[in-house]
Amino acid sequence: MPDLRIVITTGEPAGIGPDIIAAIDPQAFDAQLVVIGDHDMLRARAEALGITTDFVAYGDKTDTAAAIEVIDHPLSQPCTVGRLDIANADYVLAILRTACMACLAGDFDAMVTAPVQKEIINRAGIPFSGHTEFLAELCAAQRPVMLLIADQLRVALITTHLPLRAVADAITGSAIREVIEILDRDLRNRFGLRNPRIKVCGLNPHAGENGYLGTEEIDIIIPALQSLSKRGIRVSGPFPADTLFTRSMLADADAVVAMYHDQGLPVLKHVGFHNAVNTTLGLPIIRSSVDHGTALDLAGTTAARPDSLFAAIDSAIFQARQVRLGGAEHDTITLKGH
Repeated sequence: MPDLRIVITTGEPAGIGPDIIAAIDPQAFDAQLVVIGDHDMLRARAEALGITTDFVAYGDKTDTAAAIEVIDHPLSQPCTVGRLDIANADYVLAILRTACMACLAGDFDAMVTAPVQKEIINRAGIPFSGHTEFLAELCAAQRPVMLLIADQLRVALITTHLPLRAVADAITGSAIREVIEILDRDLRNRFGLRNPRIKVCGLNPHAGENGYLGTEEIDIIIPALQSLSKRGIRVSGPFPADTLFTRSMLADADAVVAMYHDQGLPVLKHVGFHNAVNTTLGLPIIRSSVDHGTALDLAGTTAARPDSLFAAIDSAIFQARQVRLGGAEHDTITLKGH
């Protein structure tokens, strides 16, 4: 039996989460994989797709090497593939909460999340802006950091799920310092980088062009980066985002910090949409996720690709292994997808 245990949440039941989970070959991963969700729903979805996956109860005494173990958590209402139902919003959050608490208790080394539909959770009357913020609240983490990974590109975000109109006000010196401190620490502890090199985007076009296109770089970003540099963090910038995401500029960067969601994510998804991973730093637990949505139009079909889920599982295992080894052991990471 592998020494690492990873718990996987099924996400929005009407979406592709159950489909891509059914495609998992547990023998392909060097960890014990345990799914939390509705056992009967998972089995029915696999059968409908013609997948012969064997789902067994978590802790079953039989040989589970070729089976997916399941912590059964029944749906609130039967699910219709591709059709959202507010009655199952509490199910989605309950399995996230259970998985997170189990990781905090040390029962699992990391959690992997399938996609959820923010819209339906909010329509059910439950304020929800995303996994990142929800898990941070459960973990009492003051500053969760969203890190996206595709192949060798890593992009962390200062702001996450905010309307563009609100972004500039959220770019503060303390936010920049806290995000980069967490990024530097977790690149060492979870990704094995001994002395990570971090490059930072400006907020404005051309990084403000010396104040002619905005003063946030001069007033906020540069002083924050200077403060971090004095503390020994290898950070540089701010660079114009349109030139930072070029091959030559990225050659000596272990991670890029973008000021807002759509400054960094379009580039990352262009680099590796199908194998991109979203991982949350700044938590006392390891959490990684697919970097795509619920794809309701693909649910219940064989068209949904599980690549991002597989990459997320690989990333969770890799991070958990690095933590077990004591963090910064290597200058570079060779495992694909990290």
